[in-house]
Amino acid sequence: MTSLLQRVKAKMAIFAHRKARGMLDGEYGSVFRGRSLDFDDLRAYIPGDDVRDIDWKATARFGSPLIKRYVAVRRQTVLLIADTGRGMAAESRDGETKKDIAVMALGVVGYLAHRHGDVVGLVCGDRNGTRSIPAKAGEPHLERLLREVDSSTSLDSGPSRIEDQLEYVARNVKGRFLLFVVSDEHAAGPDTEQLLRRLRAQHEVLWLTIRDADLAGEGNTGQDAFSVADSSMLPAHLAASPAVAAAYAKATGERDAARHAMLRRAGITQGHVTGSSAVMTELFALLERHRRAG
Repeated sequence: MTSLLQRVKAKMAIFAHRKARGMLDGEYGSVFRGRSLDFDDLRAYIPGDDVRDIDWKATARFGSPLIKRYVAVRRQTVLLIADTGRGMAAESRDGETKKDIAVMALGVVGYLAHRHGDVVGLVCGDRNGTRSIPAKAGEPHLERLLREVDSSTSLDSGPSRIEDQLEYVARNVKGRFLLFVVSDEHAAGPDTEQLLRRLRAQHEVLWLTIRDADLAGEGNTGQDAFSVADSSMLPAHLAASPAVAAAYAKATGERDAARHAMLRRAGITQGHVTGSSAVMTELFALLERHRRAG
């Protein structure tokens, strides 16, 4: 059986050369910068240093810029939160199974955490239940997490309901973690927004949406399609209709806008991907946006 983690690492090598991987490493390392470190001492400012680390009071007394230096006090805990409902067994915008894209994204973040000496845990599930695997270090453990997501996601899974997994985290997870959420195209709602605000008050939260297949208009393949959520059919001749395509695009746009606004109001950095080939670049952008927002 081929290792899922080895597949992730191989794709990382294909989609990003060494310099790009180093930049991604640096963005990951900067997410917690200054938040989980103890102050050590001061040193002179060097061009290229983050201006947020300047100690302005000490600078005023000394007469030239001084930078705060920190020492790490503990490893970080990264919690992967995955939707493994049957919606994730459907096709993505680029034609891949959304589950495979989720495994790629979770694997990249988990591997970055491993490279930085952090521990990684998992919370996943659907409407029928939530499962958790405690955080540990090491590649065999990360492989176990990816296997759990891969084996749990199928057309026989329960309906997707990421709120249940988020509620589990809110009830059971103590301390301050980095939460990396990978979800279907979730619809916004006031209860979800309130839950996200609770989580954001305690944790760092990154959210990645995997885009649905475009079934109408230009995305129509000429074949009948069905919804994995309720098995409803969309005949090909209807999907090709300009009126149906316009209504489909309008509904999708309104749902996306509502979700984006909800996450933005909750203070959560978000991104989206349509296929595994975009995972590396989108994660880099996601981490960079989070660093700048912090």
